Amino acid sequence: MGAAASDGGSGSTDDRDALGVYAISVAAELVGTGQQNLRLYERKGLLTPERTDGGTRRYSERNLATLRRIGVLLDEGLNLAGVKLVLELEAANRGLTEDNHGLTQDTRELRADNKGLRKDLKAARNGGAGTGS
Repeated sequence: MGAAASDGGSGSTDDRDALGVYAISVAAELVGTGQQNLRLYERKGLLTPERTDGGTRRYSERNLATLRRIGVLLDEGLNLAGVKLVLELEAANRGLTEDNHGLTQDTRELRADNKGLRKDLKAARNGGAGTGS
């Protein structure tokens, strides 16, 4: 995750969710795990907290949600490799779902355009009759 700048609260919820504000000790306490676990998850590529200029980790709300998801998956018996795979698949699925929603909207717009074009074509074939109605 890249560094996000605070703009005094005028940013979107997504921007605020991505802003690293929690120190590792606070993040660990909030999700109920140890700081060493958070460092391990980062080494394994399960999440990437922001870093201050001095290199201190800063966890965001989005990171906390990922950490909670990791905890659930570990409780279900997955190892860290399995957790990483699940997180990657879930992220890919979210991307595909967003793409699908966009394509669905595009299809609606194209169908509406097509309907209008058919109406115009029909009017043109009828020698302009029916236009303006």
